[in-house]
Amino acid sequence: MLYRALFVALSIIPVISPASAVAQPYSEAKPRRQFVTITLDWLNTQPLHFLEHPLQDLVGTDVAAAQFKPYDYETRDGLTHIDVLEFSRRGRGGGITVYPLGISAGTTLGVRGSIESLPNIRVAFDGPGSLDSYTFTDAHAYDVGVGLFVADRSAGWGIGSRAFVLAGGGRIRSSLGDGTRVFAEGGGGISSGPFGVELSVKFAWNRLEEPVTHRFLTIPIALRGTVSF
Repeated sequence: MLYRALFVALSIIPVISPASAVAQPYSEAKPRRQFVTITLDWLNTQPLHFLEHPLQDLVGTDVAAAQFKPYDYETRDGLTHIDVLEFSRRGRGGGITVYPLGISAGTTLGVRGSIESLPNIRVAFDGPGSLDSYTFTDAHAYDVGVGLFVADRSAGWGIGSRAFVLAGGGRIRSSLGDGTRVFAEGGGGISSGPFGVELSVKFAWNRLEEPVTHRFLTIPIALRGTVSF
């Protein structure tokens, strides 16, 4: 009788053990939710429609590119010659993005505030008119934007990714005076743990009132280092 009971017990153990193993579900580690991202930006700004804005705004008439001449542009009547002495492309900036609902995987809302340097612009005018020169230097933009952020973060130090689009407005402070601007921006990058790298493109429409009301379009391409927590 004892031998029969022992035989039955040994026969049941192999059947129970796999069932117990299957009954324990595998729990995958999830990435921790983040609420703030701080960035340090390296900018390379490209001008767009520079002939129309600000040059035509400043002289008040149509302007054309000068071919094979010692200056860059001239008015259509040929009376005013325009020489662009400086348009600095490289700049620096920084910003902070807050995710009210947090960001981990999927889409969330974000609010970004940033400060970035604007290009130094120096232009000389030779001809009739009220302007002899135009100097826009020591300028910074203070922007606030709202947008959507899409993330696919990995747990721990795994490689994750994210992308974003946002739009907003800001104020300009410069040696020439204050101004306003509106912008749209998009980009994306990769991350590992709290650290990441992003590339973004920003289209900014800038407006100033001095020396006359004028506008110009800047397109800063930014390489960003990010820290999130």
